[in-house]
Amino acid sequence: MRGLREAEFTKKMKKTHTIWLPDMLHYHNALLQAAFARCGYRLEILPEYDHLAKYPLPYISNDYCYPSILILGQVLAFIRSGDCDIHHAAFMEPQTVGACRAGNIYHSMIQCLQKIGFPQVPVISLNAFGAEKHRGFSITPRLLFAAVAAVCYGDLLMTLLQQTRPYEAKEGEAKRCFGKWMDILAEDLESGRYISRAKRKERYKEIVEDFDKIPIQERKRKKVGITGEIYMKFSPIGNAHLENYLEQAGYAYRMGGFVNYAIYVVDGELEKACMQGAGRMQKKAYQAVLSYLKRIQKDLYDAVASSCICRPDALFDEMKANAVKFLNSGCCTGDGWLIAGEVIDLISQGYGHILILHPFGCLVSHVCIRGILKKLHAAFPGVTIQAVEYDYDSSKALRESRILLGLYHDGEE
Repeated sequence: MRGLREAEFTKKMKKTHTIWLPDMLHYHNALLQAAFARCGYRLEILPEYDHLAKYPLPYISNDYCYPSILILGQVLAFIRSGDCDIHHAAFMEPQTVGACRAGNIYHSMIQCLQKIGFPQVPVISLNAFGAEKHRGFSITPRLLFAAVAAVCYGDLLMTLLQQTRPYEAKEGEAKRCFGKWMDILAEDLESGRYISRAKRKERYKEIVEDFDKIPIQERKRKKVGITGEIYMKFSPIGNAHLENYLEQAGYAYRMGGFVNYAIYVVDGELEKACMQGAGRMQKKAYQAVLSYLKRIQKDLYDAVASSCICRPDALFDEMKANAVKFLNSGCCTGDGWLIAGEVIDLISQGYGHILILHPFGCLVSHVCIRGILKKLHAAFPGVTIQAVEYDYDSSKALRESRILLGLYHDGEE
């Protein structure tokens, strides 16, 4: 039930307000903006500011997890910057509605806005579970399928860019190809083209063929796989621009796509439903969504597999089968067993150095990441697997020393 002091995003606000989203899925942002524009919403990504932790800490406990502090910091820094038209602004917070402490960011954002004197600013919860509804915002089939297309295209472009860039003969070609297709796909999504599954497969083929035209030069590169807590993995704010650091140092790096995480979330909900004695119809609903997501993942897999250069992520069932050798599939809180599955997949693709990113204050990450390190080290003795912890008051030197341990200790040279 909506609290009395919570501001609502009304139908009129759809025409007058801009919805501001934290920078969480960096490779997908522009495409998600286009998907929302197709349905009449103005979605923008919050800018990045320095020293984000100083903004929310006067209003929340310093025991909050690091992603919560950064996301709240982005919102409050934006308001304090003077760049925000506060009378025509709303904020959006994605939620998985699980046991993760970051599930409280939505309510914390509302409380922070009230404390700084802006209780009239709406906060929208972006979730697939029907929680925290607003009359002016709803996930319609039109928006849902456009967003699914955006995520699929974002995953594809990310995979192709990360595997092509380190070996391009002419520097910058892969990024130019990436930027070209981002512009084309954003226009497609906003106008409603190439959204259906059949049309997406046509676009996948064109995109892969275009990346395959980039001249490649064989180079010996140290290969670094990146996985970990979902925000730290994808957000450059969360991981302190780790990709820029690795790129400038000359490493070949890659990370798994977001579609795998989406399947993992639904699979985890099905697992919990079965354990809690859910009814047949509820389980069938989860299974239908799961089947749909696996089909769109297979389309991406086939597209990348057709490339002369790149390799796809493992399919979800294969990743899960590998992970459950190390921990139970019931470990599906937060990023749970998915991290182990991604580690094994990256190793199978020849990545001899694995960085597992996790935030301080995330109890789930401490259990699901550090709890499997010993088993992973024993199973893959020739691979360097390093957990890298991020916190608002840890020094850059300490963080980079942990990263360097993962890049230089043992592993391939």
